[in-house]
Amino acid sequence: MGRVSRRAFAAATFAALTPTPRAAAAPRRRAAAAEMRGVWVATVANRDWPSRPGLTAAAQRAELTAHLDRAVRSRLNTVILQVRPTADALWPSPYEPWSHCLTGTQGRSPGWDPLGTAVEEAHARGLELHAWFNPYRIAGHADPARLVASHPARRRPDWVVEYGGKLYYNPGLPEVRAFVRDAMLDAVERYPVDAVHFDDYFYPYPVAGRTFDDDAAYARYGGGFASRADWRRDNIDRLVRETAARVGEIRPGTRFGISPFGVWRNAATDPRGSATRAGVQTYDDLYADTRKWVREGLLDYIVPQLYWHIGLPVADYAELLRWWAEVARGSRTKLYAGEALYKAGDPAQPAAWQDPAELSRHLALAKGHAQVRGHVFFAAKDLAADRIGAMARVVADHYRQPARPPR
Repeated sequence: MGRVSRRAFAAATFAALTPTPRAAAAPRRRAAAAEMRGVWVATVANRDWPSRPGLTAAAQRAELTAHLDRAVRSRLNTVILQVRPTADALWPSPYEPWSHCLTGTQGRSPGWDPLGTAVEEAHARGLELHAWFNPYRIAGHADPARLVASHPARRRPDWVVEYGGKLYYNPGLPEVRAFVRDAMLDAVERYPVDAVHFDDYFYPYPVAGRTFDDDAAYARYGGGFASRADWRRDNIDRLVRETAARVGEIRPGTRFGISPFGVWRNAATDPRGSATRAGVQTYDDLYADTRKWVREGLLDYIVPQLYWHIGLPVADYAELLRWWAEVARGSRTKLYAGEALYKAGDPAQPAAWQDPAELSRHLALAKGHAQVRGHVFFAAKDLAADRIGAMARVVADHYRQPARPPR
């Protein structure tokens, strides 16, 4: 449903309040607007949930349902739950071990089915549940021996690259791409999730003085490309295209969305880029051509992480919102803005983030761009704490009525 002007809205409201014999007898409820109102629930390193590893199944479930209930009270309509944080699973996967974040021991069953329960409980509350996967991250350390003995990364060390003190699957290997795709989409086969969701990690963020060692894979598979960078981008494009196709085959109606770092390229690098001076550019550093995915309609939705304040010289929220709206114009891909709720009230952040109205201004600004169909907030722990009332301000200013997610 498109937005209406305030004047049209007021006229409609006045008409609804004017009694007629039919309306008096059977008043009709105005349909809720369609708008993404989401929150991420991160499980990696127990960021949001569970609050710590090793809780009982009952305690884990109680914390999860508390997050869902809080989303409902905040008039949100979508929860994006991280279900594959580090090449492990929050469901009984035949491909990968149970996640360390549940019991504190990778591979140990928590005694319940977190993803299955999350889908059921979210739907019971009228929430969508988007299953969030990280495709290539294996571990936040560099020691394969710390992985459970049955871990695929231990059985296939030739798939693994150590980089910057962490372990990653090598995106340049076709067998890796097939494996991670199958491992992730097992969840779609098992559960009626509303969407598959990737975050911003493709090739890892650059680490000064370190080289991602994919020499052997490039020598074997990169011959048809002008550069290693082009080959790497093609590897990620293939994962995106193949995942999109498989999601539609496995469960028609389930969507596919990605939440990338917010800067595709700076205008100084590429005239098609944004008027920013960001130190990371997804096209050049993560080998993710996020602009192409939108322009070619490969995704159902995109949520660029616009984690900066209005007026920041190197990455102005207003400029990036405008840029992304232009990219999405005419595309089938719906655009939502990723919002840095975690920065609100953080004393380490600049003055703009000490103002409870900063996030509310983001939503007000977005109303001037028809392509922006909603917002997703990072993340659940910060929704609960709401240190300076920034989310309460968003709800009061923008979320007074419920809204259904865009389809």
